[in-house]
Order: sequence, then C-alpha cells, then structure tokens
Amino acid sequence: MKLKYVSLNDRLYRYVCACRSHPEDPLLEALRRDTEALGDVSQMQISREQGSFMTLLIAAIAAESAIEVGTFTGYSSICIARGLSPRGRLLCLDASTEWTTIARRYWAQAGVANRIELRLGDAISTLKKLPRPASFDFAFIDAAKEEYEDYYELILPRVRRNGLILFDNMLWGGRLGGGRPTQTSGRAIDKLNRKLAQDDRVECVLLPIADGLQLCRKL
Repeated sequence: MKLKYVSLNDRLYRYVCACRSHPEDPLLEALRRDTEALGDVSQMQISREQGSFMTLLIAAIAAESAIEVGTFTGYSSICIARGLSPRGRLLCLDASTEWTTIARRYWAQAGVANRIELRLGDAISTLKKLPRPASFDFAFIDAAKEEYEDYYELILPRVRRNGLILFDNMLWGGRLGGGRPTQTSGRAIDKLNRKLAQDDRVECVLLPIADGLQLCRKL
C-alpha cells in the first residue's frame, strides 16, 4: 500500500499557514521580527502553525496549569497562555536573561504577563526543586535536546491523568529514520522517540508539524 503523506514545498507551506484562525497576528509577527534580528539563533523560534496548534490543544483540554521548559523570546509561551482557562497559570523555565527580557516585554503587550511565572536557571535543578503539590495539565518541552529525557521523567509524575506533554524538534531537522545518528542531540531525540513509543505510562503520536511534535497523553 502506498504511504499516505504529502511533501511540503514553500507554496503548500504558505497555504497551510494561511488556512488557520487568525493567521495575521500583529503582536506575534512583531515578536518574530525582533527574534529574527538576533541572527541564526532565531531558528529556535517555533513555527506559526505550531503556535496555533498549541493554543487550540490547550483550550481543548481546558488546561488551567502549564509548564514550559525553554521559553526563548516568548512566542510559544504567549500561545500557551492564550489557550489557558481564564484562571490558568503558566510556569516558564529558561536560562537566558537576554532572551526572556524580550519575552517579558511581549507578555505585557499580549496581556498575559499576569498568567506567567518565569524562573531563570538550570531547568533540571528547577524541576527537582518544585514543591510536591505542583501539578500540570500541559507541558511543553523545547530546550537542550540532550536533557529531554530528564525533563520528561521529572515532569511526567506531575502531569495529571489525561494531561498532555508536547516535545518540539522530534524529527531533528528530518535527519532521523536513516540509521543511528552520530551527534549527541540526535541520538538523544531518537532514543526518546523510541522510548515513548514503548512507555506504558503514556500514549503518544509523532506528528510531522514543523520539526516534529511528539504528543503524549498521560494514562
């Protein structure tokens, strides 16, 4: 049977981005421009359709509490905060004051600053220090690829049943599936993808959105 998928090109990708709710968000577009001005590091920014998908997903599960590991300049955190219920809260973990200063500015402009708490520092150490009652409906992981599995094991016990964990960059630039990766980050992503598929604590699906989103539901 023929494999069922569509290869994207620039024309089709622009069509995908256009065919979503609120495709032209002035604030998010301004944030993208400010991020692009940072140079090559701007490639860490999530894609437009990924942001829309996250907002829709969070609203669909009526999430009230969320955690993000890897905030960068704030695009993903705005998308998460917008999807939360009116009393929802988002905890953001990041190591960069420079990048999160941009995020704070745009959180204020987006009117979501009062929903977001930022903790600067090493993510693994911060996760280990979270108080026992802390729990989440949704988690987004987009930081050091070599540490993804550590983030997962620290966050999973705090996610409620039927809560969601979303990992970014799980296709590693399209370089997976053709043998064992040679780079440490690629090996870490490949190992985690295979682990999640066999993990009886979650149900997961790897989606070819942006650079690959691994979506997990806690059982």
